Amino acid sequence: MTSDNPDPLPRIPPPITQPPRILVDADACPVKEEIYKVAYRRNVAVVLVSNARFRMPDHPLITRVIVSDSFDAADDWIAEQAGARSVVITADILLADRCLKAGAVVIGNNGKPFTSASIGGAIATRAILADLRAGMDGIGGGPAPFAKADRSRFLQALDEALVRLG
Repeated sequence: MTSDNPDPLPRIPPPITQPPRILVDADACPVKEEIYKVAYRRNVAVVLVSNARFRMPDHPLITRVIVSDSFDAADDWIAEQAGARSVVITADILLADRCLKAGAVVIGNNGKPFTSASIGGAIATRAILADLRAGMDGIGGGPAPFAKADRSRFLQALDEALVRLG
């Protein structure tokens, strides 16, 4: 018995890859407008996760998930959904760590990426600063004010991350 097919193995179609998506820790995110701009240009879905409602564009690429107001409910939802085809936007260092472990690309609101190499130092610094604040009764802290350069750096970082995910 002869065959006209020189390759007797069946052709298997390439695996269907999930499109990338952007998961946003949205409650205090100062770069939502920038996220929308990049998402529209790249045709990438955005999921805004929060404990409360806020204004958002009526667009098929943009969806909202409202979680309970229990501690870390938004973080838990995002961490469970994060994966290799996700870009997570957050300023929360512990959430960034969880998402990196799930294989996601993680970018801070200021455009600085969280990486496997940098997350350990960020967690340690966070702990040290929390201890210092606790010992300085009444003296607060927090991130530096959001600057125009942060917005620009964020736009570039998000665009680059989506290009890498293809």
